Amino acid sequence: MQDGKDGLSYAQAGVDIDAGNALVEAIKPAAKATMRPGVMAGLGGFGALFDLKGAGYHDPILVAATDGVGTKLRIAIDTDTLDTIGIDLVAMCVNDLVCQGAEPLFFLDYFATGKLDVAAATRIISGIAEGCRLSGCALIGGETAEMPGMYEAKDFDLAGFSVGAMERGAEMPAGVQPGDVLLGLASDGVHSNGYSLVRKVVERAGLGWDAPAPFADASLGAALLAPTRLYVKPALAAIRAGGVHALAHITGGGLTENLPRVLPEGLGADIDLGAWRLPPVFRWLASEGGLDQAELLKTFNAGIGMVLVVAPDRAEALTAVLRDAGEQVYLLGHVSEGAGLRYSGTLA
Repeated sequence: MQDGKDGLSYAQAGVDIDAGNALVEAIKPAAKATMRPGVMAGLGGFGALFDLKGAGYHDPILVAATDGVGTKLRIAIDTDTLDTIGIDLVAMCVNDLVCQGAEPLFFLDYFATGKLDVAAATRIISGIAEGCRLSGCALIGGETAEMPGMYEAKDFDLAGFSVGAMERGAEMPAGVQPGDVLLGLASDGVHSNGYSLVRKVVERAGLGWDAPAPFADASLGAALLAPTRLYVKPALAAIRAGGVHALAHITGGGLTENLPRVLPEGLGADIDLGAWRLPPVFRWLASEGGLDQAELLKTFNAGIGMVLVVAPDRAEALTAVLRDAGEQVYLLGHVSEGAGLRYSGTLA
């Protein structure tokens, strides 16, 4: 079959199957730590099984979400800061699921790289497992692809997919009406959106990732890699307490584009921009990049990572629930007649 030519192997082509097997073994403890009721098998099968009845559901509706981390990965790769980028991946999926009223049940990841480094990949996937553990969902499977010629040796990409469930009739948004109160939950920084602009601002500033951050007591790279906040458990606590009509995850598009997605046709919102203080990272980005207020509100979360639309008579009680769960809560404004967002005041 070789026809007199020297034989080749998959490893010589740049793909190490043994390294892939070693990675599966290395991440099994991290994945096991995320197990929850409903999981039917561990890693290693051709597919992953989940029992909805075992998870306590009687008449469930499934909700699915998928996402990535975007060019924030470039900073993680360039600084070799790999331990938390997996949290970002999970958060971008599960924070969306909870906006539908769903409890995240399980998560699968896709990790592609030019050359598989088992130690580096273990750090990345352990971060994914930690994000799953913190949001109460199980890491039940995934795919690792070694793709020489597609990625430089240390480069990689991440994608994630999560499935959640709710009982039939609990779907959100539901019941949003004029007068509903908007409760904003603080973000932990830039989260995982707008990093192409962030990197452009950093380039204009002439700073390296190891330079002191002008807005924080850390290196610039470390400060910008603060992981996306996981809102799942506080949001579910608020939903179960009653009075939540809708939730909006403030990602790419900012408040300007994400909040209207959960408002019925013909309704909008009045928002007081003075209700919260713009975090230092955004003040620096605005100053260094010459970004106006409209650009900030349409590109970044600007300090608000999740908005809950709640019944007026439940706003005080739900604020207490969210604060007890560790959230900083701001009264942003209210739902009003007429489509669109109407901002008053200024970001400061």
